[in-house]
Amino acid sequence: MSGPVTDLNGVAAGPFGELREQLLGAAERFGSGPVAEILGGLVEDVDRALREPLEIFPVCHHSPSSATAMIRRLRDKRPKVVYLELCEDLRPLLDELHNCTLPVALQSFATDIDGFPAEWAPLSVIAPITEASAEYQAISYALTTPGVELVLVDRSTDHVFQWEPRGDDDAGKGEDEETALHGDAVGVEIGDLRPRFAELEEHLLHHGKVRHWSEWWDQYVEQPLVDADYDTYRQVMVLIGSLFRRLRPEGSARTTVDEDRERYMWTRIREHLASSGADPADCLYVCGAFHAASRVAEFGLHGATGSFEISPRTATRWQYGLIPSSHSAIEAQFGLAPGSVSIAAATWSKALRRGGLKPFRLGGAQAVKKKPAKPAKAAQPPAPPAPVTDRLSGFLTAAPASDGLDEQELLGWCVDIVRLARKNGYASSTADAIAVYETSILLAGIRGRRRPTPYDFQDAAITCIEKDAVPGRRDIARLCEILLGGDRVGSVGYDALPPLARDVLDRLAPLGLDLEKRTIQRALLDLDADPHLRPCSDLLWILRRLLPHGAVQPIMGSRRLGERSIQESWDLAIGRNMRSIVELGYEGVTVEQVLEQRLRKSVHAPQATAAGALAAVEDSILYLGSRRFTDELGARAVELLAAERTVDDAPEVLRRIRRLLTHYQATEPELPAWCQAFVTAGYAHYCTLLPTAFTDDDTGVRQVAAMLGFLLGMESLALSLGCDHTQLELAVQQSHPETPAKVALLWAAQTQLGLLPLSELRRRCDELLDNPLVVPSFPLYLSGFVQALEPAPALASLVVEVLSKAFARLPDAVLLPWLPKLITTLKDHAAEMVPVLVREAGRTFPATLAALDSWVPPWSAPEAPAPSAAVPDGGPAGELLAAHPAACDAVAALLGLAPDWPATATTTPGAAPEVSALLTEHPATADALAALLS
Repeated sequence: MSGPVTDLNGVAAGPFGELREQLLGAAERFGSGPVAEILGGLVEDVDRALREPLEIFPVCHHSPSSATAMIRRLRDKRPKVVYLELCEDLRPLLDELHNCTLPVALQSFATDIDGFPAEWAPLSVIAPITEASAEYQAISYALTTPGVELVLVDRSTDHVFQWEPRGDDDAGKGEDEETALHGDAVGVEIGDLRPRFAELEEHLLHHGKVRHWSEWWDQYVEQPLVDADYDTYRQVMVLIGSLFRRLRPEGSARTTVDEDRERYMWTRIREHLASSGADPADCLYVCGAFHAASRVAEFGLHGATGSFEISPRTATRWQYGLIPSSHSAIEAQFGLAPGSVSIAAATWSKALRRGGLKPFRLGGAQAVKKKPAKPAKAAQPPAPPAPVTDRLSGFLTAAPASDGLDEQELLGWCVDIVRLARKNGYASSTADAIAVYETSILLAGIRGRRRPTPYDFQDAAITCIEKDAVPGRRDIARLCEILLGGDRVGSVGYDALPPLARDVLDRLAPLGLDLEKRTIQRALLDLDADPHLRPCSDLLWILRRLLPHGAVQPIMGSRRLGERSIQESWDLAIGRNMRSIVELGYEGVTVEQVLEQRLRKSVHAPQATAAGALAAVEDSILYLGSRRFTDELGARAVELLAAERTVDDAPEVLRRIRRLLTHYQATEPELPAWCQAFVTAGYAHYCTLLPTAFTDDDTGVRQVAAMLGFLLGMESLALSLGCDHTQLELAVQQSHPETPAKVALLWAAQTQLGLLPLSELRRRCDELLDNPLVVPSFPLYLSGFVQALEPAPALASLVVEVLSKAFARLPDAVLLPWLPKLITTLKDHAAEMVPVLVREAGRTFPATLAALDSWVPPWSAPEAPAPSAAVPDGGPAGELLAAHPAACDAVAALLGLAPDWPATATTTPGAAPEVSALLTEHPATADALAALLS
């Protein structure tokens, strides 16, 4: 180890040779070869990055020290080209940042994907921007300084997903939808310095006496570097990046992605320098410290060329826009501790005041396009770069600078947190403020700190003020975050919104509300008194259909087929959900266009069903009002129904087609062609599948009942459209179910079709009750009968009768264990039809308790014997007419005849010539009626 010190390129280590020797000597005392390799490699990485002709500025995302160092370096160097580690296809969005209030996020969004797995859709990439970040300072400098070019050199958003490791789809996704405004987008940030080696992070947190990574970074990196000179800052950041890089396990998928990103960025930089002819001395390359310590062969202007080929983008269509962001969204997106970004913003503001720095900002006055700077008459040669000197040794060995307690700042925090706690329901007092002050100093001392940090203050406030229960919505930890900067939420200005979002705001302007506010606002619409508000109502209903739940919430009013509200009340949270509205703008120019595209896409998806297509038809009627488009969706519903091989959605199909038929019959002179086709196709389809559905164990009773409801309920319409009744009868006769519920359902269908007399059905039910082997499973039969009320509502009285007989006949020893099974069976299999049964029971049983004593069940009343003298000639038909003379009178009157029944009971067959003539002339009618009534 006494030979010449060289780096990876074989160049002498130069100013860092002494430091390298010290680190290698320390490694020898550990007696570990890998330790010596790591410590020596750290110095090599720092020396390599600092000797690169193109100046590399290493940063950490949302780091106040990086931002302050960036301000100083930009004002000192005044670079003409800034290369920025950010997705290259996001460049046009940067010009719109002057219309926004930070924090915001740059977004790339794709719904129609080509080249990626279909289950990934939609794809979304976001890159959050805060003012306390080095990249925003670089962007602001480049956009507000004439003659400066800003070049984004990182992989495109398409390559983000091309290179995304399979099986790690959830990387960078937020979990809390309330705070993570970025939702499930993949996050892209500059300078991700969080160590990916779990054991290293755990070691750092333990020995640093901190709870999470954000606190360690603030304590050991941010505070020492926030006021450091540029050379020290640069060398320390590269050293940290190299340390994390060398301790990460080799060969992982993430390692490959990071190295490909570095090859991509250096390739783009060399391409731009070659095409523009820019002098590297006038350029600045802003990248994460992790990438500044890169060891790929393509690193630097003199690195390997031609060995890395950038793959072409896929055919996916990407849309770009700006969305609001917040501190909590950034924390959730990138796994930072709650409140860490707010604390960083507070540290940034304090550093600006202490150092007298003026940050670069984008504003309305700077929104004009910059004109290229005119070349100087006599160009000054660039100043030679300052020689690299070793600042690391002094920084690593020197004692921390004396930075005592800022009593005024800590006292202000303590007083303010007590005031906030009292406002939020805590019983706090001045004594609590004193306790928080002393506890903060105590905790800082225990943790080896010269002064209390915001994290020490937060712990002290929780210890001294937090009680057993939180009296309001916010706990003390949340109040500390608010005190130290709060969850600052950005906004996207009107001019930076896509056309759809601007159209939404313009069309809702008659409501007279400031919809860009993040508060929930109440809108009252009297549509009769103010007809000009109806377009606003139509738009709100469409937004309710497209936006997440709660964005547009109706309080009063509804929109269903055949209904239109005269007054409506809405709770609007448009400002809170601006991201969702912006994403709608990626799909179309108006919300109507987006809804039409989504409905058409849903009915043509591989998993599309007839029930879903009918739902799309209903949405088209309610929200779009386009007859052509509705007919297109209806025709697709017919195709889907004919192609289905299961009947799982039969209940939903029946419910929706009934509603649509009722709507068309009430509003139009005739049914649309697609409705007629749906009825005829459904009749043939369900007749074909009925025998299989009765015997298939995977097909539930509810599905079979819905099929019969379609066939029997729409039979008259289907027959009028050309269907054959014989097809239904054959389907029922070919059905041979085995389960009790389906057997009962089949009996009901046969009775409805006239294939099974009602008296025979009643007899079968009595036999079931009389058979002790069948009684335990009788609830299943009963659930089938209750389900049969869908296709055969006339059987409600029979079901009440059968259930009443069961309660009357079964002994308590059988009935009591049987009741729980009956209740659970009805709840599981026929819950929606039980109300029909209850209403029928209410009509059958007496309404008062006094009437119950003398009440005789209809099925138990003795039949009145027919008078023998009043039997006209005609066999059973004559007996029927004699037993029910009123019915015969009604029929005779309907036909214009005057029946003349004799007043005595000794009437002869010839005493009513008109009635006898009627019976003689039409014997088949009387015989059929007698057979129907048994």
